[in-house]
Amino acid sequence: MSTLDHPINTVTTPSHPGTGPVLGAAAVLGLWFAVVLAANFAGAFEPDPANPPLALAAALALPVAIFAAAYRLSARVRTYVLGLDLGLLTAIQGWRVLGGMFLVLYAYGLLPGAFAWPAGVGDVAVGLAAPFVAASLAAGAAGWHRKVLWLNIAGLLDFVGAVGAGLLTSSSTLGVIDVAVRSDAMTNLPLALIPTFAVPFFIVLHVISLIQLARIKAGDRAGRL
Repeated sequence: MSTLDHPINTVTTPSHPGTGPVLGAAAVLGLWFAVVLAANFAGAFEPDPANPPLALAAALALPVAIFAAAYRLSARVRTYVLGLDLGLLTAIQGWRVLGGMFLVLYAYGLLPGAFAWPAGVGDVAVGLAAPFVAASLAAGAAGWHRKVLWLNIAGLLDFVGAVGAGLLTSSSTLGVIDVAVRSDAMTNLPLALIPTFAVPFFIVLHVISLIQLARIKAGDRAGRL
């Protein structure tokens, strides 16, 4: 059986790095959350009709860029990332079903439909699919690699659509879509923690999953030589 059809291999099996790296990762996440929360309380992400949402863009992009740099420059980070359980990374995406609350907020007139529908439906679709894909991976079912790949691609595309719709319906200079209700509620606590923390966090999880999948494919090719 090819390693593409079975998740138990040297790449995807967790390496149990010990408490040190786990505590370090937890500390980084805690610090990241605290910084984002403080910035939200300070009103850093509130839309400005005269300017583009640069602070929000930084909150979305910087964590992903920092992770990419750390992965490239640090052997310890690479070892930790490659030791994470791919099944767990996949199952965690199930939390995306909570995005269905965007549709509830739309129904109460708190969010525009142009944002709530693509963001809500996309999140729910990814969240519902995640446990089934994780189960397929755990069972070593045929084609599990392809399912995990497409789940992560769908998850990233959902974020692209949601973030784009949020910006286009905001009160910033990018808010060019004419809607009765703006998406500004997404920049107020507690909803503001979604675009400023949850979204980049889940993007990093997607990136880690794709890195692991690429290494599995490379290992499978090497095994056939």
